[in-house]
Amino acid sequence: METPKEMRAKIVGKAAGDADFRARLLSDPKGAIEQELGVTIPASMSVEVHEERGTTAHLVLPPASKLGESDLRTVAGGFPLWRVTENW
Repeated sequence: METPKEMRAKIVGKAAGDADFRARLLSDPKGAIEQELGVTIPASMSVEVHEERGTTAHLVLPPASKLGESDLRTVAGGFPLWRVTENW
């Protein structure tokens, strides 16, 4: 199974070399990703795709944590951003 980081790299790589996929990704991010990766993105999750330009920089921040510092030290593991439709 691919990690979220590997999935992102696959999507960005395909968009770099496939103009049709890039256009679909910009117009329908969820549909393009679901089709390309064979995943289901929950309806409650939105996906935004930003095309970089020479005059704009994008900075993505993680969600603000509601856990205290001691809680954060005890947390182990994580979760994928989307669910693979095949059994895994």
